[in-house]
Amino acid sequence: MISSHTKLLNLLSERSFRLGDFVLASGAHSDYYIDCRTTTMHAHGQVLIGHVGLAAIRDAGLRPDAIGGLTMGADPLAYAIAAASWRKGDPIHAFSVRKRAKRHGKGQLIEGCFEPGARVVVVEDVITTGGSAFKACEAVNQARGDVLGVVGLVDREEGGRAALERAGLHTIVLYTASDLRTAVATADSART
Repeated sequence: MISSHTKLLNLLSERSFRLGDFVLASGAHSDYYIDCRTTTMHAHGQVLIGHVGLAAIRDAGLRPDAIGGLTMGADPLAYAIAAASWRKGDPIHAFSVRKRAKRHGKGQLIEGCFEPGARVVVVEDVITTGGSAFKACEAVNQARGDVLGVVGLVDREEGGRAALERAGLHTIVLYTASDLRTAVATADSART
C-alpha cells in the first residue's frame, strides 16, 4: 500500500513541477518551476496535505492553537491541515496573513482564527528565501502570537530553510525540489 506521503509526492511531481526556463519572483532564472497551487487546491491534494502536514506537526511534538501564513500560497495548506485536525478530534484553527492590512473595517493584517497569545505554526507552500514565512512570523509576533515553527510543503533548497533555522525557527520541510525532480524522473523512466 502506498503511503499518503508518497501519494502527495507523486501528485506534486505530476501537477506542480515543471521543467523549462523560468524567471522566479526574485528575478533569478531557474530550469524548473514549482506551482504548488495546482496540488494544494486539488481535492485529493487537500486531503493528502491535511493528513501529511498534520502528521509532521504532531511528529515534531508541536501543539499549536492555529496554523496559517501569508496569503495566498499558505491558505490551502492551513485550511487542509485545520480540517484534518478537526477530523482527528484535536483542532488546530486556521488564519491568513494579508500582504497589507485592510484599510477598512478593523484594519487587520491577520484574518481568521487568531488571537493574541495563540501558539501558531506558520505554513509556506514553497520555501525559496524564506521571505514569505518571515513576513508571516513578523505579523504573528507583532500581534502578540507565539510562533512554534514553520512547515514548508516544498523546499527549493536555495537557502530559505537554513535562513529560517538561523533565525531560531523550527522548520519542517515535507519535500525538497530534489524529491520532486527524482519522482518526475522515476515516473518518466517507468513510462518508457
